[in-house]
Amino acid sequence: MTTVRPDGAIDPDLPPLDAALLPDGVRARFVDGVNGLRMHVLEAGHADGARPMLLLLHGFPELAYSWRATMPALADAGWHVVAPDQRGYGRTTGWTRDYDADLAPFRMANLVRDALGLVAALGRTHVDAVIGHDFGSPVAAWCALMRPDAFRAVAMMSSPFAGPPPMPPLGGGRGPRDPEPALRALAALPRPRKHYQWYYSSREADADMVGAPQGLHAFLRAYYHHKSADWPENRPYPLRAWEAEELAKLPTYYVMDLDADMAATVAPHMPSAEAIAACRWLPDDALRVYAGEYARTGFQGGLQWYRCRTTGRFLAEEQTWAGRTFDVPSLFVAGASDWGIHQVPGALETTRTRACTRMLGCELVEGAGHWVQQERPGDVVRLLLDFLRAARA
Repeated sequence: MTTVRPDGAIDPDLPPLDAALLPDGVRARFVDGVNGLRMHVLEAGHADGARPMLLLLHGFPELAYSWRATMPALADAGWHVVAPDQRGYGRTTGWTRDYDADLAPFRMANLVRDALGLVAALGRTHVDAVIGHDFGSPVAAWCALMRPDAFRAVAMMSSPFAGPPPMPPLGGGRGPRDPEPALRALAALPRPRKHYQWYYSSREADADMVGAPQGLHAFLRAYYHHKSADWPENRPYPLRAWEAEELAKLPTYYVMDLDADMAATVAPHMPSAEAIAACRWLPDDALRVYAGEYARTGFQGGLQWYRCRTTGRFLAEEQTWAGRTFDVPSLFVAGASDWGIHQVPGALETTRTRACTRMLGCELVEGAGHWVQQERPGDVVRLLLDFLRAARA
């Protein structure tokens, strides 16, 4: 079993994911020398360099495995499809889970470098499209923004990208996107609340989830269910502004009760045994893959991404691209039952109208919540193939 060393690093002593856990046509292997990582990837389609390549980037708490249902169909359509366990996740090694370790390797510019390094290690100079879900969506967007020569189209899923942060106003400060006043106001509401990203940035979050009282498997079952279309109360609508009273309208998996951890937040929404048995998009054997990987690595690697965002430490670096649009062909896809598209008020509209200059589609998939490529893989494949044809026209 992979163990955690005293310095927080993950020892690389596991094989690739067992082929028995993967659909026909999807294979797992390691790619060495990727920006200091030994990257675990899933692959489908011919890898001889003759086929155009797609790079699929997962979010939190996901893995390359999250793309398993879409990869065979994309490969059958002629693509070489590659999905890595990103830095901090799964069987990719070369990172540390120590909360007190340097955050810089997890900052956005270095995640783009990871993607570039993987493309180069596979003998490519570019990919035809980079496709990201959840936290993988802004990584994909930054790839297209920073290196449009290497990432020639971008599809974002579930998390809109409103563009790089603006330069600070005269006199300093964080500017119009400063979240702090609303966070303080959330804590002062009659029902005190906190934002999940700042909870995920806390020292306690990893242990709270790994050591969930209901068990890790049950915690993940409730978490995935709560954010999916299977939870009938996911009926999203736009919020007016980044203000406490508006943010408090979000479900508790986004705006939590002040004294609750995430395990306690999702526990009341655990689906019944009958609902679990009927869940075709995440049967228990698939959920065991996630639970097994996170039991081994913990969540801290992924949580470091949130800390890079909430600390503001790397804001100045990202402001280097202030005012820059991304100009490659772009697509946005989300579940119609996904609150994620509205968790940052106005971000979806900004993505559509200002951040992207070649937006070819903005699609909401009925019957899907936050995990759109898992809940409705056929619809997602159809939308992606239509987009890829249009992007190459």
